[in-house]
Amino acid sequence: MVDFTDDGLDDEEFPLGDGTAETEAIVVCPYCGEPNEIGLDAGGGEFQEYVEDCQVCCRPWRVLVSYDEEGGAQVTAAPLDD
Repeated sequence: MVDFTDDGLDDEEFPLGDGTAETEAIVVCPYCGEPNEIGLDAGGGEFQEYVEDCQVCCRPWRVLVSYDEEGGAQVTAAPLDD
């Protein structure tokens, strides 16, 4: 049995939050203008940047994600060739 009562982690240094980070978002393709629902990975860090293909026109775009302290996500899609 593992005892986690004194794991050495300080809640001030590593706040636990309420565990309700956003896991989905709707972004508009910068090429065709169609909305796309994408999955978000809150475990990927506070700031993320990756490439996602449009579900409608299949063109790749850059996804930028930033999480605030409450777990809310600000998500934008930008043309990959910018």
